[in-house]
This record gives sequence, C-alpha cells and structure tokens, in this order.
Amino acid sequence: MSKIKSEKIASEKLEFQAEVKQLMQLMIHSLYSNKEIVLRELISNASDAADKLRFEALANSALYENDSDLKITIGFDKAKRTVTISDNGIGMSRDEVIANIGTIAKSGTKEFMQKMAADEALASSGAESQAANLIGQFGVGFYSAFIIADKVTLTTRRAGSTEAVKWQSAGEGDYTIDAVKKESRGTEITLHLRKDEDEFLNDWQLKSIIRKYSDHITLPIMMQKSEWKDGADGKGGEMVLTDEFEAVNKASALWARSKNDITADEYNEFYKHVSHDYQAPLAYTHSRVEGKQEYISLLYIPSKAPFDLYDRERRHGIKLYVKRVFIMEDAE
Repeated sequence: MSKIKSEKIASEKLEFQAEVKQLMQLMIHSLYSNKEIVLRELISNASDAADKLRFEALANSALYENDSDLKITIGFDKAKRTVTISDNGIGMSRDEVIANIGTIAKSGTKEFMQKMAADEALASSGAESQAANLIGQFGVGFYSAFIIADKVTLTTRRAGSTEAVKWQSAGEGDYTIDAVKKESRGTEITLHLRKDEDEFLNDWQLKSIIRKYSDHITLPIMMQKSEWKDGADGKGGEMVLTDEFEAVNKASALWARSKNDITADEYNEFYKHVSHDYQAPLAYTHSRVEGKQEYISLLYIPSKAPFDLYDRERRHGIKLYVKRVFIMEDAE
C-alpha cells in the first residue's frame, strides 16, 4: 500500500448533495442482497482510473511518473477490521473528489431520486430493478461501499500533481476533506467494516469474489500470497500471509480469449462491468473475422433500456474495445 502522511491542516466538513443522501439510504437498506458486488464496483472504478491515465498519458507521458506498471492491490487487516483497495491510476484532485463523490451530476438523476423517494414500495422487485440502473452511473457505484462499511476513507493524488486529499465519511449526510501527503499517484479506499461483515476479512473469500466478478479486468489484481504454517508443537496450524504478492485474476482481455474457454457467467459479468448495468444482457454475440481485415467483435444487447434513454440532455454512447486489425495487401 502507498505511504500517506497527514498535513497539519484543519479538516473541512461538507454536506452531501441531497440526492446522494437518498441514494445511500436506498443502497444500504434496499438494494443489494449480494454484498460481494461491493468489491466488484470498487475494482471496476479502479480499472476505469487506469484507463483514464492511459488516455491522458498519450498526450503527456510524464503522468506515469516513472511507474507505468498499472495494477490494483487489495489487502485486509483483521485487527483493524478493514479492507483496502488501491490503484495507481489517474487519481483525483480535491475538486474532482467533491464533484465525483459529494454530488451526482447526471441528467435525470434528481428527478429519478424524487420519484423513488415518493415510492412507498421501495423494496419491491420493480423498484429495486429501476434503482439498480441508477447505481451504475459513474461515481455512484462507489457508495455501495457503505453496504458493508460503517466508515469509508479515501485517499487520492492526481497524476502530475503534488497535492493529495483524504476524504472520509460514515455515510450519515456529511464528509470531511483533509490535505495530506501521498507519495504515489492513484487512489486508496479503506473500508471500516460493519460488525457482522467478517467474511471480508478472509483471504480465500476475497480471492474467490475477485475471480467470480473481476476475472476479466485486464489489470492484474494483486494480493499477498498465503501459505500454511504448522503450529509450534507440530499440531494444528493456520494460513498466514507472506510478503510476496500474486495476481489473483487472469488479467487478460475476455474478448480475445477463445469462446470455448468463456462461460456464460463470465460474459455476463464483463457486460455488467463495461455497461454499469446490474442485469444480465438480453443476448450477446462473440465472433472473430479473418481475411483481408481481421478483427474480433463482442456485441451485447441490453435486457432493458436505461431509465433516462429519452432524456435529451443525457449523452448515451458505447464503450468500444479494439484488439487488433490487420489489413493484408494483395500478393500482386
């Protein structure tokens, strides 16, 4: 994990946007029946941060800061009851932290939240389905952390900047921001787990969740290796963490793998990652074309249109992944 030092600067206490407060209440009390999704959301955000760094570094390679080995690292501390997810992606400035976490700046979100707040049948399957479509918008999946944590600490430094900030909240309507020193760029999120969430303090359980939901992430997701240590008297023993790290996921592009090696669950999880949709796709097709032009395509059809599809101010688009294209000249 990166080294972080606090500066002698007073904390600034800010209020969440009203829609954020409503959203957190929705998620903590109504939305997720599968708490494992929390880890998937935070890993997905970390992967997006790496993609943004790669994009900005095309015009300014200095943003890599002599560290182009992009990765995500996950660790836990049983004594402190914390789980930490860190990345060395683009990071955020103070203003970006407030904009991305303190507010929800998506068209149609405010009206949607007002409708949801007025709906007495919040826990019905229909309400959950609509709300789940909202959670996937950029910056919103972060709040899923409060499903398993009663306090969240985020420390981040934007690539190319020397200023870092620490954001902290108990999810009760406000948050604090401090100026800190952080030696490496990127973002580190520490989840202070709720009383009954000890399952996330288990090495085997965390690795299983990562392989289940995030195996397709092209960045290596690193965790400390564990090994069996016998007891002092030769009886009993326990699994202990070593100082060596290993990649838990396959870290290979799903669309570039053979269709015979990909399960339906892997296709569905990849779709949820790129689309931020919480439902499986209606259909998908994966094909490789070879000839004068060679390319790989992976096309998904959503099961439902997004709730703000007809919002004229909302920009909709697709995420395009290109593996490689060969143009073969005629032999003549």
